[in-house]
Amino acid sequence: MPAPPDGDVLEQLASLPTLAHPTVSPDGNEVAFYYDVSGRNELHVLDVETGEMNQWSDGEVPRNARWFVEWGADGEQIYFHLDEGGNEQNDIYSISRDGEVEPVVEIDGQVAIHDVGEDDETLLVGSSRDGQMNVYRHDLPTGETTKLTEYDRAVWGSILSPDCNQIAYSTNETDDFDNRDVYVADADGSNARNLAIGETGAESAPVDWGPDGDRLLVADNTPDLGRIGIYHLGSDTVEWLGDGSYEEAPEAFLPDGERVIGTRQRDAETIPVIYDLETGDSEEFDLPAGVAGFGRSGDPVVDDDQVILTHTTPTTRPDLLAYDVTGHDSETLVEAEYGPFEPEDFADAEYFTVTSDGVPETPQAAVEHDPYEAVEIGALLYDSGVRPSPLIVNPHGGPRARDTKSFDLYTQVLISLGYSVLQVNYRGSTGKGREFAELLIDDWGGAEQGDVVTATEHVLETKEWVDDDRVIVFGGSYGGFSAYWQLVQYPELYEAGIAWIGLTDLADMFENTMPHFRTELMEKYLGTPEENPDLYRERSPVTHVENVDAPLFIVHGVNDRRVPVSQARIFREALEAHGYEAGEDGDFEYEELGEEGHASSDQQQKLRMFELLAEFLDRRIGAQRGELAAAGDD
Repeated sequence: MPAPPDGDVLEQLASLPTLAHPTVSPDGNEVAFYYDVSGRNELHVLDVETGEMNQWSDGEVPRNARWFVEWGADGEQIYFHLDEGGNEQNDIYSISRDGEVEPVVEIDGQVAIHDVGEDDETLLVGSSRDGQMNVYRHDLPTGETTKLTEYDRAVWGSILSPDCNQIAYSTNETDDFDNRDVYVADADGSNARNLAIGETGAESAPVDWGPDGDRLLVADNTPDLGRIGIYHLGSDTVEWLGDGSYEEAPEAFLPDGERVIGTRQRDAETIPVIYDLETGDSEEFDLPAGVAGFGRSGDPVVDDDQVILTHTTPTTRPDLLAYDVTGHDSETLVEAEYGPFEPEDFADAEYFTVTSDGVPETPQAAVEHDPYEAVEIGALLYDSGVRPSPLIVNPHGGPRARDTKSFDLYTQVLISLGYSVLQVNYRGSTGKGREFAELLIDDWGGAEQGDVVTATEHVLETKEWVDDDRVIVFGGSYGGFSAYWQLVQYPELYEAGIAWIGLTDLADMFENTMPHFRTELMEKYLGTPEENPDLYRERSPVTHVENVDAPLFIVHGVNDRRVPVSQARIFREALEAHGYEAGEDGDFEYEELGEEGHASSDQQQKLRMFELLAEFLDRRIGAQRGELAAAGDD
């Protein structure tokens, strides 16, 4: 019998404190962020100059730190998203310095903060109240919420001009589902005009207003690789930065209005850059190789020459840094904690590439594909040190996302259990341009799944220390779809599979996901079930459920509104209808996670998932514990 999971090590890993969503106060003196150093996610505020950190909340903010926070214009309150048990049907609340919490925007559907006006009166939010995600203005003095836009496609990232007289946002009014354009309108939503920044079929977005309100910092991928632009509203002209050698994305203007910061993608790394608008020259930040970024939302700018960011590598957890963009040196504001571990205890990532035509040597059991266009696929391999080592193939979610050289807690948990881990940036992933990302359109369950197997076959052929009789697939969200699909399409490859919050029935997903996921994910990639019924049926894992030939663990949060729990239940019912038996000694195992939606950062909920993974893997595969587990015992 395999050894039982080491609960102490899993608990130590789950309880490593994590900082999320740092954002600078309007005066640049403080940084707010979520931090679970107490064991529960709470809102903290750090004084940049003194380093003093204060906890503002005491259980009022969500346990799961998925959603970001924003400062009020006066710097005396912070706005946060609050849902019920992880269902992401957010309302907006505020919390003051003395801990007073008040509801601000309470309407049906999902609500997301877009921007806080400098007038201290205006809050822009996106909401699905009427079905599709559109922009609303909330007047803070009166408490009135007014709808500003009325589009059939989702509206993203609305931002207020400094004088609060205009808004900019992105949406799509064309027949090309891949398109996204930048619009500018009056503050009441009237007189909206399309700036026509990129070609139809490309994606453009506003990111920041210039300090004087006469320019917009914009993103666009018309030439394939993402680029940074400055749109001049007076002349309706755009100035593009860089030479197009890298995938780049804008972040913010600096206060002088003459420089902007952004990020550059290279292999599996993210490097911040600063552009001088007068010369067009750029400089990369002087940081170790890894992933440095400014966060999903909020303001990273402290003053004319200083910004905040997080930096991480596969073996170092995220530190919060203050970076001087002139002298190119940095100061650590919040140093990551490691508990009983040291960075050298964690497994590093080996980055490699393979050429894939989407059709691996492993036989296809569900859908027969002819070879696709051959493309270069990047991948990350983590060596557990166990010999021989079982291998967990871990496709990322999204699907428009990628795995990077950053610290991945789930990967390190699997390493501690004795499993090496392979992550594959299959076609459709980000970081390599629009054309590469769009290769996944109309082809879920096609070439991208073959890419995953081709990379796996490469590892099995080149790494003698990998046990090719113990290969497991594990993924969440679209990675969960991949886990289901790998088991029905390539059953000969896997000894077990774990599908977490994954898609199984694409027509049911289209019907029951949130409206903006229906249009911007399902319809964008696959059309509608009415338009493409054969594709929806053929690429649904449940259609091929009889191909499952390895123990399968199905895990799903009951409050998930992105990928509803019906997806897991449909697959379970189909397994049972085909004679598969449930249970620890059966053909599959099934677990629904209460008080949880589409995954969670909460320490106790993470620990619950870690323990479920460990117990299933021990029952079904068994592995010698890795060196990381021994480090946790020291």
